[in-house]
Amino acid sequence: MNQEMLTPRPVRDSQSEMAEIVLPNDANPLGALLGGRLMHWIDLAGAMAAHRHSRSYAVTASVDHIDFLVPVRVGDLVILRSSVNRVFQTSIEVGVKVFVENYIVDKSQHVASAYLTFVAVDGNGNHLRVAPIIPETDEQRRRYEDAGRRREIRRAELERRRKAKR
Repeated sequence: MNQEMLTPRPVRDSQSEMAEIVLPNDANPLGALLGGRLMHWIDLAGAMAAHRHSRSYAVTASVDHIDFLVPVRVGDLVILRSSVNRVFQTSIEVGVKVFVENYIVDKSQHVASAYLTFVAVDGNGNHLRVAPIIPETDEQRRRYEDAGRRREIRRAELERRRKAKR
């Protein structure tokens, strides 16, 4: 790996957006978007930001809690926005925020938010070091700091589960 790959990069370089129209195949019998389909889209949106920042393959290591705040219906437009919050050597925390737009009535609502952790890997699955992220705005700096706290909580929970298995 060359040194250029580890040159710090700003958050704006990783920001990604994707859009999906909810089709009948994406919905339950009540015409509402399946939660699993939304989680799949969240994973894809998060991976885009992780790939853009790491310039490598990135695999999903964990997903934090997700609440579905409002129903999404067949025909709605779902917008997913993602960006890297923080980098920890080989892991990358990405935030994804989901909105639903009903373009007929010109209304937009927050549907869900999630934090995902990805690990950068090479073609053989070996972990790769990732360039640090540079938060530039107050909001990006807050998300950067919050990511450190979430990481500590995840590590403590993992340790608790390991001890419980013994």
